[in-house]
Order: sequence, then structure tokens, then C-alpha cells
Amino acid sequence: MTLLVGVVGTIIGWIVGGTPGLIAGILGTVIVLVFFSVGQMVLGAVLKNNPQNAMIVAMALYLVKIGALLVLLLVLQDATFFAPKVFAAVIVACTLAWTFMEVWIFSRTKVLYVEPEVQK
Repeated sequence: MTLLVGVVGTIIGWIVGGTPGLIAGILGTVIVLVFFSVGQMVLGAVLKNNPQNAMIVAMALYLVKIGALLVLLLVLQDATFFAPKVFAAVIVACTLAWTFMEVWIFSRTKVLYVEPEVQK
């Protein structure tokens, strides 16, 4: 879903901004996919080894990712080799798509929050 949103955003950026829009869309999509995929892998490892800390780690990862994306947006806002507005729009759209899909998947996943009694 995130990749699809990124591709659509990149095409729109290319139409609106030409080659700089294309570069910005591709860069924004790749950054979001890499950031959020790495975060998902880290969270998966935490869930296997220490599930009690999963929510804390998930929130920390999310804050770090959003903070890093904000820093990238601020650092690259005056870049001339790509379209910063397209870059920002694609990052926001891809981040929203990723977050929506995470919430949707989590809402449909059955997670035991009470340990069942062992029958003797």
C-alpha cells in the first residue's frame, strides 16, 4: 500500500514538477519504506524476545522515525536538485499509508492479552 501511494505521488510529482519532482517522489518513497521497514524488523525482534516491552519500543521507534523524517525535511527544504514540496508531500502520504495499514492489520490480529489457564 505504501509503495503504491509512493508510486502515485511520484507520478504526480513528475507531472507537476518535472525531473526534480520525479527525484523527490522516488527519494521520499524510498526513505519512508526504509525507515519504517527497519523499524518493523526491530519491533519484530523485540516481540520475539521481550513482548512485554513491545508497546514502549513501538512508540519509541515511531517517535524516532517521525523525528528523523522531520529533520530530513528541514535539512532538505531548500535543496535545488529536487522539489522539496513534492518530497514532503510524498513522505507525508507514504507515512500516513504505512500507519493506516499498521493500524488496520493490528485491529484484525488476535493478540492474547490474558494468558489462558493450563488445564490439568
